Amino acid sequence: MNETIKNMIADIEAMKAKLEEEIEKQEPHLSYDIKNGYVSFEKEMMAKQQANMKSLWQWFTETPLLHLLSSPVVYMMVFPAMLLDVMLFIYTNVVSRVFKFDFLPRNAYVVFDRQYLGYLNSMEKLNCMYCSYFNGLMAYASAVAGRTELFFCPIKHAKKIAYKHEYYDAFLGYGDEEKYQKKLKKLREETLA
Repeated sequence: MNETIKNMIADIEAMKAKLEEEIEKQEPHLSYDIKNGYVSFEKEMMAKQQANMKSLWQWFTETPLLHLLSSPVVYMMVFPAMLLDVMLFIYTNVVSRVFKFDFLPRNAYVVFDRQYLGYLNSMEKLNCMYCSYFNGLMAYASAVAGRTELFFCPIKHAKKIAYKHEYYDAFLGYGDEEKYQKKLKKLREETLA
């Protein structure tokens, strides 16, 4: 990858960080603390949130019947997700020891904190926990796959792809056999260190 592209990638990452800061400024700042992974709100804030919670009865009566009937199909995905989770645990533990590179921790992707919100009833909290688990696990699986691809096959595709993981831009060009043989070891060392 030439210097111009490296600089452009650095500029993009800086703009992403700036965008994140700006979005955070726009979001309402609520008064809460995070201690040992637990979120706690001030009593006044929690009372205000609970006053805005829908009762289970109201939630069930407002939810379309078709949504309720299809929920078992949605929640059945938890079984293959749990199997994937176990397999990722085994995979990352074996691969990181054998090939001597680390994966980002799972808890950076699978985050459970919405259940502390006082305005969610028990069904909404369950839905949020399911989505946090499933989407976080998929993001973690993608990160593990991207890091693995970086080690075993860091070559860009000839065709455009819909999703690029964080390592993809560092990959070597498609069909550039000379750079592949010369730069593969260096690429691994630079990006997996």
